[in-house]
Amino acid sequence: MSIYLGIDSGTQSTKAIALDLDTGRVIAEARAPHSLIAGLPAGHMEQRPQEWTEALDHVMAELTEKIDRSQVRGIGVSGQQHGFVPLDENGEVIRPAKLWCDTSTAPECALLTKKLGGTAAVIRRAGLPFLPGYTAPKIFWLKRHEPANYQRLRHVLLPHDYLNFWLTGNYFMEHGDASGTALMDVRKRTWSKEIIAAIDPKLINYLPPLTSSEQPAGLLKPELARQWGLTGEVVVSAGGGDNMMGAIGTGNVAPGVVTASFGTSGTIYAYSKKPVIDAQGEIAAFCSSTGGWLPLLCTMNVTLVTGQFSKLLSADLAAMESAVAATPVGADGLQLLPYLDGERTPNLPKANGVLFGLTRATAERGHLLRAAMEGVTLGMNYGLRRLGTLGIKPKEIRLTGGGAKSNAWRQIMADIFEVPVVKMLEDEGAALGGALQAAWCDGLRHGQKTSLAALCARAVALDENSRVSPDRKNRALYRKMQTRHDALTQALRPFYGA
Repeated sequence: MSIYLGIDSGTQSTKAIALDLDTGRVIAEARAPHSLIAGLPAGHMEQRPQEWTEALDHVMAELTEKIDRSQVRGIGVSGQQHGFVPLDENGEVIRPAKLWCDTSTAPECALLTKKLGGTAAVIRRAGLPFLPGYTAPKIFWLKRHEPANYQRLRHVLLPHDYLNFWLTGNYFMEHGDASGTALMDVRKRTWSKEIIAAIDPKLINYLPPLTSSEQPAGLLKPELARQWGLTGEVVVSAGGGDNMMGAIGTGNVAPGVVTASFGTSGTIYAYSKKPVIDAQGEIAAFCSSTGGWLPLLCTMNVTLVTGQFSKLLSADLAAMESAVAATPVGADGLQLLPYLDGERTPNLPKANGVLFGLTRATAERGHLLRAAMEGVTLGMNYGLRRLGTLGIKPKEIRLTGGGAKSNAWRQIMADIFEVPVVKMLEDEGAALGGALQAAWCDGLRHGQKTSLAALCARAVALDENSRVSPDRKNRALYRKMQTRHDALTQALRPFYGA
């Protein structure tokens, strides 16, 4: 038996799975919560990295109690993208990490963009524009707003890199997650000296060297191995951002597969053998954590929105499912622009949510809940259609995240996306991706030539009972709703400061 552990450190919790590679089955799981720092000004979203390491320690202790510890060969870490973990010369955290969903850096994006000659010039250098979610403006924010903390800065890491550092003691960054910093030329997979110099010429000294994703971050520290009862050498793979690891965990490692994650935020992405650069900057031209590229759209408001509406209307998951299924498609004209926390695609960091079409007939529980589901899905479809113009045309979409569990929501997805959708048998796609990448990395270390695609074929499976195809009548209605959704968003841009 060969066991590989996958860790997914997200915004709300850390999840862990143990994969028996011989059978391709997940044999154990564990989970631990962590929280956002409360009471921050609007737009500021931060967490203490110590909570991540405490949660990682908890899930590892629980997970290793359930398996044969002597068979653990490797660990792969997935982490929320773009977060900025500032460390001093001793590797100590200087201040809480600013997260992917922090929109306080919109002024820094504007300043950096102007400094480098405009959005088109930034895209020429990096392959993508500056967005508030990315890491580069967060670093510039620290320099401008907390100069004393910036003076202490000696190491820049992303959340999954920080966990790798905690596990191995090594400063390390691979191409996939690094491509979401906006400090890197995604075409050449190198740091962009021009962008870095626009923030601070010394910053290049604080960034780890970039490494290909099949290389290990290092070996697990002996003291942690002893603490968790692990024996022998345990490799810690490069890991990657949650979307990069989710791609591996859904078998999205070759052209033709498209994955959609309906979690706190929403992402849709596909594998490419070459860079996919969006001249408008709406699709992120990320690298994958497999050696390729991963064009990706991201929206900030998905289960965050449906959860807010379900809480407001006192509807648990079962009640929400029932109410949405009983409400007419299109919610009788009620539409939600779901921008409760601003938005990333389209890039509207100061946007607010809007309910359009409220009448006495639609101001009802079921209509509001259905409008929330439809609104976030139409928001994601805006980006999916943009992906289509760049050559990414799905024949089916593989689903992960909490939203994929809803039968009613999967039908809405299929009707709006206009292709069949199917969820994964193992829903912890990012954690599974981490375990598979660890197996790939460990095999390469020992001279094995097993491909990542072959490993995915052994462990990644679709839940065919969940497959849903689009309804032709619903599809026509949703096309009209998409037109109105986009037109409303465009009309409100001046009120969002865009």
